[in-house]
Amino acid sequence: MAWTKYQLFLAGLMLITGSLNTLSAKWADMFSAKGCHDDPVHKFAHPFVQAVGMFLGEFSCIVVFHMLLCHDRRRPEPKVNPGQSFNPLLFLPPAMCDMTATSTMYVALNMTSASSFQMLRGAVIIFTGLLSVAFLGRRLMPSQWFGILLTILGLVVVGLSDFFSGHHDDEHKLSEVITGDLLIIIAQIIVAVQMVLEEKFVYKHDVHPLKAVGTEGFFGFFILSLLLIPMYFIPVGSFGDNPRHVLEDALDAFCQIGHQPLIILALLGNTVSIAFFNFAGISVTKEISATTRMVLDSLRTLVIWVVSLALGWEQFQGLQVLGFIVLLAGTALYNGLHRPLLARMPCCAGMVDVEESSSAERERLVPDNREQTNEQS
Repeated sequence: MAWTKYQLFLAGLMLITGSLNTLSAKWADMFSAKGCHDDPVHKFAHPFVQAVGMFLGEFSCIVVFHMLLCHDRRRPEPKVNPGQSFNPLLFLPPAMCDMTATSTMYVALNMTSASSFQMLRGAVIIFTGLLSVAFLGRRLMPSQWFGILLTILGLVVVGLSDFFSGHHDDEHKLSEVITGDLLIIIAQIIVAVQMVLEEKFVYKHDVHPLKAVGTEGFFGFFILSLLLIPMYFIPVGSFGDNPRHVLEDALDAFCQIGHQPLIILALLGNTVSIAFFNFAGISVTKEISATTRMVLDSLRTLVIWVVSLALGWEQFQGLQVLGFIVLLAGTALYNGLHRPLLARMPCCAGMVDVEESSSAERERLVPDNREQTNEQS
């Protein structure tokens, strides 16, 4: 069945805003400007300030939710299910995981390329799969185990690509690139813990996805904003790229923004894009399918890579292309995208029936599970 114009709009919005989210964060990292007290020109390296902006974007999803609810109530027959009342503190543990993982990934983005950053985030499939087996009692199908193995292979290939490119990278030292890649993978472990917590304790309460994202954004925004105060006084030596070599110098960030106003444009791009990305992702799942959403999420990695090459932010690496293809295959297998193809083959139709009957016994835990839509909404 052909897509409607609205469905095409949603798919395009998700792909564009998802790509802009990573590209705008990397763009901000590439600026250099003077700081406070006549500090010399230095890079804008403020990952925790960027994370605060990202959580502000997530927090705004609550506003979007209430706008949709008010608009829906004007209809003769409202369709949006507002969900049941819940204790907001249920979202505190996953919000802390989200805050830690997001901050870690923004630190890593200062050390590696935007395309590798996006590709390595595919590692979340490995840890969500393993943790769902250990703590949620799920049974993974053979195709999902094979998808996890392919994902591991893809991560190794992308890591090798960064290793070889690090010898020729004038912007990042090899040690920084390797450290950044490892931080991204560590962050995916935390993301996987977040998803398991949400699956086990939160989603049984029938909370609308936009409200869930907004509530986590609320906790992340206010707690991380408060943590910027002690971070201002914590020395970290050479690990801190700011002039005072502290964990985060928010004042230096604002001074740099004052000297280079384009930085605020990059930060606003990050904040606004994450809000629209969440809305578009939820809408794509509702209006089209969760499978389409996973395909679009994989395509944005390709968009980020192509744009980074076009802008001269990184050099072409054949190994990175191979790694992306392997990662894409692993994601497709894990999320069952191979089933429609196998169903058309008479010799494989029986295997598809077995997998579908097994998958019907439980919901699949996927990387964007916290944003999946409620079918009643």
